[in-house]
Amino acid sequence: MKTSFLAFSILCLAFICKTIAAPEPVLDISGKQLTTGVKYYILPVIRGKGGGLTVANHGENNQTCPLYVVQEKLEVKNGEAVTFTPYNAKQGVILTSTDLNIKSFVTKTKCPQTQVWKLLKELTGVWFLATGGVEGNPSMATVGNWFKIEKADKDYVLSFCPAEACKCQTLCRELGLFVDDKGNKHLALSDQIPSFRVVFKRA
Repeated sequence: MKTSFLAFSILCLAFICKTIAAPEPVLDISGKQLTTGVKYYILPVIRGKGGGLTVANHGENNQTCPLYVVQEKLEVKNGEAVTFTPYNAKQGVILTSTDLNIKSFVTKTKCPQTQVWKLLKELTGVWFLATGGVEGNPSMATVGNWFKIEKADKDYVLSFCPAEACKCQTLCRELGLFVDDKGNKHLALSDQIPSFRVVFKRA
C-alpha cells in the first residue's frame, strides 16, 4: 500500500509534536547499550496484560500479508526478536531520538514481504505498524519506515517522527496499542491511544 506525503502532511495537523531531547545511548534491561546487528525483544514495562511485540497476520480475513506488529497475548512470551538500524550507520550504538529502521526476524511465515516495519493506514486517524518496509534509503519515498526510541523517565517509548531520514513535515507522535474488534493489540500511531512504554531484552 502506498502512502502519499500529502496524507502525512494533512494528518500532522491532528497530532502534537514532541520536543526531542539530546540523543543518548539506549540501554537494555541489563544496563548494556543497544547496538546494531544484535537482536532484541521489545517488552512491555507493565506486566500482566500481555507479552512482547511480535508480528502476525491479524488483518481482515487473516490474509497472509502484511504481518502486523502486535503484542503477544500471553505475558510469558517475548515475541519476535528485532534489530535496529540507524539511518546513518550500519554499526554502532543505538541512540535515542535517532531515525532508525526496525526489522523483525520471523522464521515461519508465508508472507514474502520484507520484515522491516512501516506505517500502514487502516482506520480513520489510526496508522498500524506492519511489515513490508524498506531498510535504508532515507528519503521522502521511505518516510513511513523510520522510527525512533525515546526516553520516558526510566523507560522507553517507540515513536514516529522522522527528521534526519527525510527533511520533510510528517506526523510526529509516540506509538501505543490499539485494540481491534478481535482483541488483538496493534502497535499503532493515533491520538486516541496512550503511549506504550517498553524495555529491551537481548535475544
